Amino acid sequence: MKGHASHRTDLQRARGLGAAGDGTDHWWHQRLTAIALVPLTLLFIFPFARNLGGTFEQVRASYAHPFNAIVAILFLIVACIHFRQGVQVVIEDYVHHRGLRTAALLANILFSWAAALAGVFAVAKIAFTA
Repeated sequence: MKGHASHRTDLQRARGLGAAGDGTDHWWHQRLTAIALVPLTLLFIFPFARNLGGTFEQVRASYAHPFNAIVAILFLIVACIHFRQGVQVVIEDYVHHRGLRTAALLANILFSWAAALAGVFAVAKIAFTA
């Protein structure tokens, strides 16, 4: 099969790569999450910084406010999606062994989902603690 591939032009080889058609969509999704993170980060940082060093009751009171809790949850979800997309690009560009690449991509997805779920659970637990 390698001998056959050497008779193709560069364009034919590029079109034969499965991910080549998905690059534009991935690029746009990554830019959209980056743009969404700008206001979300600012809205997340101010209440977070205000609560640094505060007591649990102060933090709970701040995140019991629906706006702060929703912003924190949206920030965590979008940040984890953006992280997953960025790490995916690095893995696809630099991990050349197919089996290792597949394992790394799966680990990236699982880690990103686990981080997002843990963050959402933590904010929800703080926000809804009586």
